[in-house]
Amino acid sequence: MRNRASGDTTPMSPDKKSAAYVPAAAPVAPAAAPAPAPAPATKADIARYRENLQGEVDAIALYSLLQKKEQSRAVKDFYIKMVEVETVHADVWRDRLTAAGVATDGIGPGWRTRVLMFIATHFGPSLVVPTIAEREASDQAMYDDQPEALSRMPGDERSHARLFRELAAGKGVEGGAIARIEGRHRGSGGNQLRAAVLGANDGLVSNLSISMGVAGASSGGHAVLIAGIAGMMAGALSMAIGEWLSVQSARELYAHQVKVEREELLMVPDEEEEELTLIYQAKGLTAEQARLMSKSIVGGELGRAVDTLAREELGIDPDELGGSAWVAALTSFFLFAAGAVVPLLPFFFASGIGAVVVSIVISAVALMLVGAAITVVTGSSVLRTGGRQVLLGLFAAAVTFGLGTLVGHAVG
Repeated sequence: MRNRASGDTTPMSPDKKSAAYVPAAAPVAPAAAPAPAPAPATKADIARYRENLQGEVDAIALYSLLQKKEQSRAVKDFYIKMVEVETVHADVWRDRLTAAGVATDGIGPGWRTRVLMFIATHFGPSLVVPTIAEREASDQAMYDDQPEALSRMPGDERSHARLFRELAAGKGVEGGAIARIEGRHRGSGGNQLRAAVLGANDGLVSNLSISMGVAGASSGGHAVLIAGIAGMMAGALSMAIGEWLSVQSARELYAHQVKVEREELLMVPDEEEEELTLIYQAKGLTAEQARLMSKSIVGGELGRAVDTLAREELGIDPDELGGSAWVAALTSFFLFAAGAVVPLLPFFFASGIGAVVVSIVISAVALMLVGAAITVVTGSSVLRTGGRQVLLGLFAAAVTFGLGTLVGHAVG
């Protein structure tokens, strides 16, 4: 019998003859299982998110300050772009921490970044750019193994490292903004901040060793002060003279190279134009673009052409020529003397074992501070770096104290 309502031709079973037959419903597919909720963040995850956010907050604060210090619109635009990118990164980790129930309102720039900001504010951005380049280089792979990072973030970090490496070294052209930055910062001549810290460290360690050697031979008598002052002046003068000779020799070499470049430009302008064309091609311009730019520069005003060739071909800033030899010498003198005077301070007022102990204590504190200052550049642990400085400095002092004691007994 056919079920007219449904058009089903299946015979009705005997127990269905007295009632309208309703066919069985089609089987319903089981509902898809809900996606598993993301695992809650562990303590290690939260610590990692906070560390990531701290790094991004540091970068935002530092780059914001640098763009305010710059006068060029192109340079400002570069730093503004860096701030925008780092802000996107920071929002990722801020959202992660918020989802984990961790407040982020109180996170500001760390003490290392505040030191760099102070230096940039009072001494100019060029002094901190090499340090930023080193920090970006060390952090360029930080997001490679972090699944929470956006897909673009590892590439951003590598790009930042490359741009700041070129900026600090004065190599390459990455758009108009980078070219302007290189012109402003190329005279930095390496990591001056590192040189300053290590100069003070040299004075501290060397004069502590001298002082302890004489203290061992004289039981901490007034001879320590005399020997320490002599050692401080000798070391500071040696550092200053060496720095003056180094910088002045470099200036003379650079000046000679610029002079040769000027003479070649006057004698064989076609060859100089060809060299400049090849340089621009290597930097990414097409052959036609590179030739047109080179022809415009070489055929233009002589001073501008020499300046461009010196920068592009020789890597020299004709306005700086490696910096002032006198400034370098005086800086080295005072940095070395500032460190060397620390171990001598107690001996201006006292003598004997008491003065020796105080000298060791304040020298250890100063070494710890020097180690902390070095971490501004390296970003390493303050306790590890500072403790290492203290141990090495005191080891040197102990060796010279022992030798001084032996020599003192032998002479006596």
